[in-house]
Amino acid sequence: MQHSLFAISPIDGRYYDKVKDLSNYFSEYALIKYRVHVEIAYLIKLNELQLENFPKLSSAQIETLQQITKQFTLTDAEKIKQIESITNHDVKAVEYFIKEKLNDDSFKDILEFVHFGLTSQDINNTANPLMIKDFLTALFYPTIDELITELTTISHKYKDIPMLARTHGQPASPTILGKELYVFVYRLKEQIKTLKATPMMAKFGGATGNFNAHYITYPKVDWIKFADTFVDSIGLQRYTYTTQIEAYDTMAAMFDNVKRINTILIDLCVDIWMYISINYFKQTINPNEVGSSAMPHKVNPIDFENAEGNLKLANALFEFLSEKLPVSRWQRDLTDSTVLRNIGVPFAHTVLSIKSILKGLKKLSANEEQIQKDLNENWAVVAEAIQTILRREKYPKPYEKLKELTRGNNTITKESIHQFIEGLDVPENIKTELKNITPFNYIGKNLNF
Repeated sequence: MQHSLFAISPIDGRYYDKVKDLSNYFSEYALIKYRVHVEIAYLIKLNELQLENFPKLSSAQIETLQQITKQFTLTDAEKIKQIESITNHDVKAVEYFIKEKLNDDSFKDILEFVHFGLTSQDINNTANPLMIKDFLTALFYPTIDELITELTTISHKYKDIPMLARTHGQPASPTILGKELYVFVYRLKEQIKTLKATPMMAKFGGATGNFNAHYITYPKVDWIKFADTFVDSIGLQRYTYTTQIEAYDTMAAMFDNVKRINTILIDLCVDIWMYISINYFKQTINPNEVGSSAMPHKVNPIDFENAEGNLKLANALFEFLSEKLPVSRWQRDLTDSTVLRNIGVPFAHTVLSIKSILKGLKKLSANEEQIQKDLNENWAVVAEAIQTILRREKYPKPYEKLKELTRGNNTITKESIHQFIEGLDVPENIKTELKNITPFNYIGKNLNF
């Protein structure tokens, strides 16, 4: 095998060890294996129809068929590629491979029912969504769940730390550090719900979607019902109306959904990066690492930067896939075929990013001293609280008076705020109420998360 240092893509080179599990779902080997799985499952399902000249399969024969998929090996995939080098057709090579596997007397009468009535896209447009579905279940959801769990843990850890908020980059009404992190937990959970609710659809209807070959051969069979049942049996839903290929609409929706998840993660990376830059978070130092080739003091937020870059690359590819795949000339062109071979790439960059974020989060610890210092240096943020209570008390033009005191004034302190309160024409109990407001307790309701 060629050395990884010669890999063109960093996914198959530099980062391969971190994403190699995706090979089980998005490699050429995986695509071939899933095609074989669909062909075999279809052949077994045909057996249930008791078609004329299709001898009923024994349980032993069915087991033999199933073992072709269960015991599928790299050698089998290489054999199919060898056949493809002759046929110059990848799906036909799968058909011939299966026929070779069944080349004994017990299967001779059903050999020509392998790939019966089908077009290549009945196989491809069933194998691909099945690959994606299995990947989401086996790898993506557990990985994103691990990130959500880590974020939730950190949110709970910092749920009692008041923090200066910033809107437009400027000091704003205080918030809670834990809550600001939990916002990302909430957003991610909502998008995961949507993603899980998106149906995984397959095209299965013959050459141009009308079951022409099926009905001309066995006109009494309800092939539409059969196809619906078959596709459902392998864990997908069938497009009812198609051309020769699937519409890719739900696949595009799924790509767009993952893109939104990635956008949330980009937002998280940017926020954490900026919190680190203002010293709200400290990073655990690995004495063996180097932060700069020239500046020995550097401890860079590299995990979040790496994740941000990979997420943006993933989103560019997801956007291309969701825009391109639903468009095909008339009943079929081949542009989707080569594009589909790349669907694992943005998923790999996404998984790589999630792992980087997890690594980065585990290095963080809140710098409470700096967070408190910022709050103490920004007493102007209690102006909102004071003017709102004064509104309640029907005090004339409270907003305008607080604006005059605080806007553009960088010297606002606890003392200047209290001096302002003393000059208000309000009862003493209201003055006491106003003086009890600080940047540390003006944090709203500590939500239950």
